[in-house]
Amino acid sequence: MANTKDNSKAALVAELNGLLADHFALYIKTKNFHWHVKGPRFHDLHLLFDAQATAVQGQIDVIAERVRKLDADTLTSVGSVAKASAIKDQDKTSLSAEEMIAELMADNQAVVARLKAMKDLTEEAGDNATDGLVDDWTDMAEERVWFLRSLLA
Repeated sequence: MANTKDNSKAALVAELNGLLADHFALYIKTKNFHWHVKGPRFHDLHLLFDAQATAVQGQIDVIAERVRKLDADTLTSVGSVAKASAIKDQDKTSLSAEEMIAELMADNQAVVARLKAMKDLTEEAGDNATDGLVDDWTDMAEERVWFLRSLLA
């Protein structure tokens, strides 16, 4: 029984580190778009991307500290973030505002999907604290998706 619990905890920690990596990558991408957005909606999108980047950045430390509270190690480098993240880099600085919005929406939807999949892992590990945090993080990511989706309507 203890071995099953250990395996469940290890799977949860791996997924938390993936979530951590996704937040680092999403933060960088959102700031990139904040810096490079152009066009008639520049001001509003510049502010929205900055607000969303700040919100994502605010979750990074909380996620990492949750991993540490589980007596595990977090990501240690840019390379470890790149290996663990499902968020793809975007180095183009010439995307249209709509392309930026759509890409951020898809990335945030991927974060929501990861979070929803984590619910089973928190239950299997018997980790009520992480379970509650996952609910909060899901709500935050769903709000980002909603805002971005509303801009494309």
